[in-house]
Amino acid sequence: MRFALRQVDWDDPEATVLREAQREEIRTVYYPELEESEPGPAPSAADITVFYLAFDVDAAGGERAIATGGLRAIDDEHGEIKRMFADPAYRGTGVATAMLRALEDDARARGWDRLVLETGDRMLAAQHFYRREGYVPIPLFGHYRGSTLSLCFEKRLT
Repeated sequence: MRFALRQVDWDDPEATVLREAQREEIRTVYYPELEESEPGPAPSAADITVFYLAFDVDAAGGERAIATGGLRAIDDEHGEIKRMFADPAYRGTGVATAMLRALEDDARARGWDRLVLETGDRMLAAQHFYRREGYVPIPLFGHYRGSTLSLCFEKRLT
């Protein structure tokens, strides 16, 4: 399987479809217990520093968007991973790892020395993935403080 990763606008139609698929997956895990699972302000074009799409590229050169990931600047030295998602049909193919590497490389190029993220307490596969990739649990930060559904992680990039 061949992947291509490209920076896209937040409002890219394929990115929007995949972000909605992620929100639907979260709704499946957490609803109907919650009306909304976003513990803080939802990411938007106004506050996302960079956003990427990963594409499955077929032998004929056709592409299908299969994964997303973005970064939100927290300050001049670190940022937050937002909307990291892989189409369930492509999990286990390496696309999520490729996306995470692209986000980490982008963060390093910006001079950031640390990335943080939040994931849900019931998102066990995501927790395992981030731990496997060197992210360690940290106290809840920012808008996630006080959330009973959130777990936060960080990775030092230096």
